[in-house]
Amino acid sequence: MDISSFSQINPPPRLLMGPGPINADPRVLRAMSSQLLGQYDPAMTDYMNQVMTLYRGVFNTQNPWTLLIDGTSRAGIEAILVSTIRPGDRVLVPVFGRFGHLLCEIARRCRADVHTIEVPWGEVFSADRIEEAIKKVKPRLLLTVQGDTSTTMLQPLEHLGEICRRHGVLLYTDATASLAGNRLDTDAWGIDAVSAGMQKCLCGPSGTSPITLSDRIVDEIRKRKCVEQGIRTAEHQQGDEEMIYSNYFDLGMILDYWGPERLNHHTEATSALFGAYEAARLILEEGLDAGIARHQLHGEAMLHGIQAMGLQVFGDIKHKMNNVLGVYIPEGVVGDEVRHLMLNDFGIEIGTSFGPLHGKVWRIGTMGYNARKSCVMQTLTALEAVLYRVGFKTVQGAALQAAWDHYQAADAYV
Repeated sequence: MDISSFSQINPPPRLLMGPGPINADPRVLRAMSSQLLGQYDPAMTDYMNQVMTLYRGVFNTQNPWTLLIDGTSRAGIEAILVSTIRPGDRVLVPVFGRFGHLLCEIARRCRADVHTIEVPWGEVFSADRIEEAIKKVKPRLLLTVQGDTSTTMLQPLEHLGEICRRHGVLLYTDATASLAGNRLDTDAWGIDAVSAGMQKCLCGPSGTSPITLSDRIVDEIRKRKCVEQGIRTAEHQQGDEEMIYSNYFDLGMILDYWGPERLNHHTEATSALFGAYEAARLILEEGLDAGIARHQLHGEAMLHGIQAMGLQVFGDIKHKMNNVLGVYIPEGVVGDEVRHLMLNDFGIEIGTSFGPLHGKVWRIGTMGYNARKSCVMQTLTALEAVLYRVGFKTVQGAALQAAWDHYQAADAYV
């Protein structure tokens, strides 16, 4: 091997305006460059405790068990599902995009009895439709996605907790793409477990998954407690139910690692924890409501600009996420050619789509560190120019004027 053929990492500058990941806040990256600490150093465990406190603020919860799972957002999903779903448990999944199908996939691997209800991509469910399915299926868990970036839709959750309580159902939601950019009131809405990811509205890199767990769901996890040999003592009591069939994602052991006992489970990803700490600190410093309003402001500016360009928006706009917009690719335009020109000539990335929307819809994100006016204006400028280049004629400048008008009307012309 010729080591000289491997150059120092120096990625090209990009403005990431797709559905995620986005450009990380430079302050998060600086925090991640801090020197490591030992996993039981009092300074390190103090940072872990502070992370738990900070993310209670981000999740709008008082849940003591609010912490990080080391791994991408999918790791948080899998940790919660494998730790709460017992083999044979009946679960219900409302599917309105790709990530509802992902919950089904993971639940099946947990050996659940999976039941689904579906709506066409671009729509969401009413609370009545979900309650009707709960009455019919009688699941132990309801597994939901709040914001599905594959469709850009935001599923209303505010009534589901009360419905689940009445029917004795545990409620989980995947807020990977929505947390901190759209309203999520964990406690007020009665959600038992939520997981998220850093690479969307939280302004960080993928690799850490914040989660929060209600006391109700922690009690169910504790019933499956299994402390591994080599660290188990006579004082450790095993659970009465079937053990969790993952060691790494065993939330019972992970809670003991994050709790006062600090029972060894893994070596915490120190740099990732520092990044997650700084991301949450920045969100709460801005103010959670102010940050959500910022995402709404810039998301709507992008929407107005796209519409002024003569492009059609995908899905039910009333239920669109603040931070991602689906745009139909105009007839006669090759979607990947547009994305290629934007990336190579302007350094801007927008997203393609999955499944039935592949080749039909672009996904444009305004989230996290990139939920800024300059990012919106640059993206609209580049997209308008590229579309004109490939033969789709627009009213030149109309997109920018529409975005400017929106900002001015919102008293945010800065």
